Amino acid sequence: MPHHPGRVIGTQRRRRLTKTGAVLSHELIVHTAIRLLSQDGTTALTARRLGIALGADPSSVYRYFRDLDDLVLAVADELIGRCVDELTPSADWRDTLRDMGRTVYATLMTHPHAAVITAARVTGRPHEMRAVEYGLAALRSGGFAPGDAAAHYHCFIDLALGFAALDAASIALPPKDGRTDHDAWGSVYARLPASTHPNIAASAGALATTMPTTAFPRTLDLFLDALSASLPSHP
Repeated sequence: MPHHPGRVIGTQRRRRLTKTGAVLSHELIVHTAIRLLSQDGTTALTARRLGIALGADPSSVYRYFRDLDDLVLAVADELIGRCVDELTPSADWRDTLRDMGRTVYATLMTHPHAAVITAARVTGRPHEMRAVEYGLAALRSGGFAPGDAAAHYHCFIDLALGFAALDAASIALPPKDGRTDHDAWGSVYARLPASTHPNIAASAGALATTMPTTAFPRTLDLFLDALSASLPSHP
């Protein structure tokens, strides 16, 4: 019977070797899933494809995960863990959050296909708990009360994950579609006449420059400035 990772009973914990001689494990399956997602996109995450990549029977995946959704949550928590492992608190809470947001975003952008299916999930697992504790600690050190820290953390992490999911979806587009979207700012919007679209015409050059890029860094700074200004005595 499939079981929760880490809750292995009896002989189910015995060492199982793949055809390549590697020891099958929770960690190996997660890392293989991330590799498949990076190579072939979200459609690659099937028991059959995992079995082929692992050199093992596809059913062996279910000795470590209840189902594929359980594996998706494990992938999400693994990526969160990679983020947290890179973080070092700063003396300034804003710098701590800025670094956290940028690291979360950058890690998911390294694995855009994984980001598409994990950014909206709540894992309830150790690495996610570490991330929540880290973010709340930064906000509490800035002078926010527990309730405010929770509300602000919600906004902060959704900002980072939301941009990651949006930009990951753009990266995951077929190259031709992505180019068409980007080029539209210079080939379509830049040609709109001022007589019908005066504001677009006035900003056409700036739109063509900024819209094909991510707005995350600027939005994150604006958010942190607003949080700082909300404190009773902000620096």
